[in-house]
Amino acid sequence: MTQIEQAKKGVITDEMMQIAQKEGISPEKLRKLVAKGYTVIFRNKVHEWVEPVAVGQGVRVKINANIGTSRDIVNVEEEIKKAQIAVKYGADTIMDLSTGGDLDEIRRKIMKAVNVPVGTVPIYQAAEEMLAKGKAIIEMSEEDMWKAVEKHFKDGVDFATIHVGVTKEVVEKMKRVKRVVGMVSRGGTFLAAWILHWGEENPFYKDYNYLLELAKEYDVVLSLGDGLRPGGLPDAGDELQVAELYTLGRLVRRAREVGVQTMVEGPGHVPIDQIPAQIKLMKIATDNAPVYVLGPLVTDIFPGYDHIAGAIGGAIAALNGADFLCYVTPAEHLGLPTVEHVKEGVIATKLAAHAVNLTRFEEDYRKDYLMSVARGSLNWAKQYELAMDKEKFIEIRKERPTKTEACSMCGDLCAIKLINDMLRE
Repeated sequence: MTQIEQAKKGVITDEMMQIAQKEGISPEKLRKLVAKGYTVIFRNKVHEWVEPVAVGQGVRVKINANIGTSRDIVNVEEEIKKAQIAVKYGADTIMDLSTGGDLDEIRRKIMKAVNVPVGTVPIYQAAEEMLAKGKAIIEMSEEDMWKAVEKHFKDGVDFATIHVGVTKEVVEKMKRVKRVVGMVSRGGTFLAAWILHWGEENPFYKDYNYLLELAKEYDVVLSLGDGLRPGGLPDAGDELQVAELYTLGRLVRRAREVGVQTMVEGPGHVPIDQIPAQIKLMKIATDNAPVYVLGPLVTDIFPGYDHIAGAIGGAIAALNGADFLCYVTPAEHLGLPTVEHVKEGVIATKLAAHAVNLTRFEEDYRKDYLMSVARGSLNWAKQYELAMDKEKFIEIRKERPTKTEACSMCGDLCAIKLINDMLRE
């Protein structure tokens, strides 16, 4: 049985016990949330070495780091290093989005290199295999698409993005609803192009029951992809995005009925003042399914700093109910990220998630409280111990030394030092 099926029967699984202890909540509370579908647990039945992670209500906001090769740059060892660096700096999950090289080997090596849940987008592999044969992506058969899904599930991926909401109906809407940026989801675009070429319905939507059967067999969390997410601020909240969202809401309910865990992916680029409304609409449309957002980015004119734009949007989204933040790196919109880009993206997104988590969990707030105490007493050893990025802490301290107990910013003019000295006297 799947996690949601057991939860509905009143069973507290080993995974629920493990997660409840880590999150600091009661196992029974977690069981009830999983039973309703408000919270999901990432753990494919065959992914034996993974540490399960929960996403949704009642638990901490989690973050995901995307890695993976491209057709231009295939360096498996670098992608493995990215995965390990991402986990080191706080990523709760990894998504392998590889589109170049031996995708089966890459995926399996990445899964072996880390102990966190791993997600994928199976249609990427179906598309890449067409190109490797010298064919067009739209020449994919339905069988090609399903084979990719089955292969990923059997390999043990814990969650998978499936663009079920890119239906023939919504693709027809695209002919009359004009967008500034158009369609930016790769997987969604592959399916939209396939639908336009063949005039057939999206196989994942048409045969959704079969997708549910596969997901149920392995207890894979279906991440219902936002193929029509806005790729630029002017497209946020348009008819295409909302039409897809309500389709996904219906599919969430169908999945819950048969015992399959789901979450719903959210917008990519949203003006800062629209984020609360967008997240609340997602929760309403999907009956409180866990919401997984890319960013969202709050401005489009800072390439090279999109990790910061995404962290700002992610913090606001999480404060208003988003449960899972996908990181954005400085390389977003520019190129394949380096290991350093991955580190920067993870830290920025972790900061956003923690800023919200500390308002909900006393243990998380206590870390910040202890940092305040350490700063108030100029206790540099304790500040180092509490710092999320210890390497950066040491780097700056060494580059900017001081002869006083304060930092080199103020030295003997340090406000904390002066007032403490006066109070002691």
